[in-house]
Amino acid sequence: MNNKLKITEKRPWLSWVLFFATIVVVFLLGLLASSIVERRMEATFVSVPQADIQSYEPRNEIWGENFPRQFQSYYNTADTSFRSKYGGNAMIDMLAEGPELVVLWAGYGFSKEYNQGRGHYYAIKDVRNILRTGAPTNANDGPMPTTCWTCKSPDVPRVMEQEGVAEFYTGAWSRLGPEIVNPIGCADCHDNETMNLRISRPALIEAYKRMGKDVNKSSYQEMRSLVCAQCHVEYYFNKDIAEGANYLTFPWDNGYTAEAMAEYYDNMEFSDWTHALSRAPMLKAQHPDYEVFMTGIHAIRGVSCADCHMPYNSEGGQKFTDHKMQSPLNNISNSCQVCHREETKRLVQDVYERQDRIAESRVKLEELLVRAHVEAKKAWDLGATENQMEDILQGIRHAQWRWDYVAATHGGSFHSPVEIGRTVANGITIAQETRIDLARLLAELGHNEVVPYPDISTKAKAQEFIGLDMDKLNAEKEEFLETLVPKWDEQAAEREASWDTPSAN
Repeated sequence: MNNKLKITEKRPWLSWVLFFATIVVVFLLGLLASSIVERRMEATFVSVPQADIQSYEPRNEIWGENFPRQFQSYYNTADTSFRSKYGGNAMIDMLAEGPELVVLWAGYGFSKEYNQGRGHYYAIKDVRNILRTGAPTNANDGPMPTTCWTCKSPDVPRVMEQEGVAEFYTGAWSRLGPEIVNPIGCADCHDNETMNLRISRPALIEAYKRMGKDVNKSSYQEMRSLVCAQCHVEYYFNKDIAEGANYLTFPWDNGYTAEAMAEYYDNMEFSDWTHALSRAPMLKAQHPDYEVFMTGIHAIRGVSCADCHMPYNSEGGQKFTDHKMQSPLNNISNSCQVCHREETKRLVQDVYERQDRIAESRVKLEELLVRAHVEAKKAWDLGATENQMEDILQGIRHAQWRWDYVAATHGGSFHSPVEIGRTVANGITIAQETRIDLARLLAELGHNEVVPYPDISTKAKAQEFIGLDMDKLNAEKEEFLETLVPKWDEQAAEREASWDTPSAN
């Protein structure tokens, strides 16, 4: 101590340095304590309800009053500026990118229009605008069933509660035009009282039950994928469950692979449509994202959909889930690099390499399928019998199902590249074997020349080849959008205004 006093006596300025240093340290510690207290206060009040969220409340804006960060990030799904090599959130005319698809879906609505989906913000607008839903003139002429609304809006659970599930699935698509108006949002995935993740669509619960599982026993991490699996799945309309209803059903009873679901459909002799050229009983894959994901390494390691597509974010000291559901390639630092320490360029290259290899094989399978459909039509034109064509049509059905299982899934070639590669290879084998059978049959029918590949170099040429009158279809759709849709919006606005009007005692 004496030595220290001697030092300060010899150097009196050192005492002042120590004094001011102490003040600075105390000041900084005070700022830290203040920040901690402030953040704790924010955490205390961050979830203080500003609005009373009623059961089956479909309006995202009402939920947003209590959860502004999640709400603001959700509405960023309106952004359509990102496009990766094979996807993104920009609207892409997939028929223009691959005119072969028009022929593959000849006789089915997807040959009219098929676009890459935009963000959830556009769910209602895009399903109204797409040519596949047709141009109804009233509530009874469809042409699609009400079931087509199932994954488009939080209004769906509300209407299901009011009408009943089977009743919801009954009738024409246009019947519910004035009711289904709010885009995909909060009530689709969250309980209004606890905010816990919940399953709001019965098809998933029913599929789990048939597999001997109880979805209510799923872990929180599993729920972070299952809420997505309510919609990002393969499904079909089952007409045998309730009279008059197109009952939404998941074909998971035999498993998630393309073969397992094909077996399921074959056993019940189900087909989505009969191909306009080959007359094959076809299956249309919707978007088996969850099924493909479940066969991949990320699912095996316990990663959820939300971990990559809705990673955690931080703002104002608050950690929350980013509800801008998007490709991880547009947010690599918060998604991929949480687990993978590689540089961004290396990670993107890794994704594209997998996608390139799958795309190369998938495009080859598309060409083989076009040839098979055209050759099958030639066989019919030459007088082939149903007995001669039975196995050939089944081959076309199975090969195209495997192609569609791969083509329809979002990001499947990265989610599960081994399974997707195997499925494409299997489809190529089936298609080649089917074309060999066709060549033999054509020879028996007296045709020994190569059936020419059609000029389908553009979407317009392909649609003309299969006999679509696109001018008429577009004109009818435009009239529908200008006349009936504004009436739907007006009726919906009146209904929602009545929800906020106090009832008279």
